[in-house]
Amino acid sequence: MHPGKSRLEKAIEYIRDTPTIRDVLISGGDPLTLNDSRIEWLLMKLREIPHVEIIRIGTKVPAVLPQRITPQLVRMLRKYHPLLMSLHFIHPYECTPEAYRACKLLADAGIPLGSQTVLLKGINDTVDTMKALMHHLLKMRVRPYYLYQCDLVSGTSHFRTSVQKGVEIIQGLRGHTSGYAVPNYVIDAPGGGGKIPVVPDYVVGHKEQGLLLRNYENRVFYYPDSTDCNTEPQSKGVYCDG
Repeated sequence: MHPGKSRLEKAIEYIRDTPTIRDVLISGGDPLTLNDSRIEWLLMKLREIPHVEIIRIGTKVPAVLPQRITPQLVRMLRKYHPLLMSLHFIHPYECTPEAYRACKLLADAGIPLGSQTVLLKGINDTVDTMKALMHHLLKMRVRPYYLYQCDLVSGTSHFRTSVQKGVEIIQGLRGHTSGYAVPNYVIDAPGGGGKIPVVPDYVVGHKEQGLLLRNYENRVFYYPDSTDCNTEPQSKGVYCDG
């Protein structure tokens, strides 16, 4: 359900009166299910505020209702740059020809597209499924941005995986596909803690003022962690067997 115009006007007034706000996200009640005139009214009001530098739209419409992305809508959106979009794709099956077309229209209008994928048990919690999704996203000109651990929302426990499962998926992507296809795995911390990145532990130890680093092949390398110019001859690192 979308907020009424009076509530939106109060939000816009708050943003106008708070000059520290430079980045505004329009989300929650999918904003692209509003009609074009209401979307333009909102974007126009935000663009009138000098300290609002960036506007972002969070939407799942390109995945579930790609026909909504029309040339008319895109022509209107491009008037309000810099405008970015966070899209929500969770499975390769959503990457239909219609979704490809919708993302092409948005990308051709100069709108940077990023994905925010939620890790869901039994749906996308394998390396193969996630890799296929990330490859589709890149082909649709959507940057794989976040992989979210499923939130602690009542009634969704059957969708939640362990955090270790998410770490394993990132390990299965890193080094086995291009870096652009590896999203940031994050937990949106309860109680307003924000997005906290969770990554595999690639630093496996320290040795002689340097680091022991494990790569995607489980090979361990020594890297001298020093700004001393005398360490330069060793700067390429050394492979450590075992």
